[in-house]
Amino acid sequence: MTLEDDHEVSGGYGGTGHTRTRLPDRGGDVYGGARRGRSSSRSLVTVVGVIVLLIAAIAFANRGGDNPDKTSSSSPGAQPEAASTAASGEKPVTSGFAQDKQGAQSAAANYAVALGSADMFDKAKRDAILQAIISPSRVSAMEAALDKAYTPEFNKNVGLSANGSTPAGYTFVSRTSPIGTKVTEASANNANVEVWCNGLFGLAGDSSTNPVTNSWFTITMKLEWAGSDWKIMTHAQKDGPTPVPGDDRASSADEMAKAVQEYGGFTYAR
Repeated sequence: MTLEDDHEVSGGYGGTGHTRTRLPDRGGDVYGGARRGRSSSRSLVTVVGVIVLLIAAIAFANRGGDNPDKTSSSSPGAQPEAASTAASGEKPVTSGFAQDKQGAQSAAANYAVALGSADMFDKAKRDAILQAIISPSRVSAMEAALDKAYTPEFNKNVGLSANGSTPAGYTFVSRTSPIGTKVTEASANNANVEVWCNGLFGLAGDSSTNPVTNSWFTITMKLEWAGSDWKIMTHAQKDGPTPVPGDDRASSADEMAKAVQEYGGFTYAR
């Protein structure tokens, strides 16, 4: 079976089928009172966006030359220091993941975050991610498949510019958070790992037609020990398990954009 056979390219968070109920006190805000419904289908983004990468480019050093000894202001309404939201830049491990079941689960969880990131919409960053996490024998086929998937038309469908950049006045959100992992098969050089995930995807902005929504899915990865680290041979995805939606009020577009900008994403899991 080829990588293309195993790689699903339809469905995803960017698709249609979201059901929203507007509450009367929210006016015309597309986020206002919207009860996030469970998507009936997933766009390509969910499928290609479910594998994480631990690379230094994503875990960049503290922004703005912040003094690490300086504490954040405690005054009401103060903006957090950049260091409180940016990745530290420190690698939690020095030489890849351990060659055991726990190491395979850590690798799978982290690989679930990278391909679920906004970096996947940038050709150069996407190729760097694939080079780092895909088995060497499968990299070329995966790059070719995703180059065909991330087309200008696809970018426009999810609200981005044709080249994958975010339009002025909007904040693009694409994040995957591993909830838990499970090893279903394991040997010295191979492991099958399931990663249960929650994902956020959409474009935060007052006039966005693709507001940020969440979804739940489980990724199954077949990993092999290649050289000195775990690499992905194949992966597949299925919906759920999905919890019962709560009665939380959906945030406004401004609140969502602010949260994404102020709360840095994780670069290492488990």
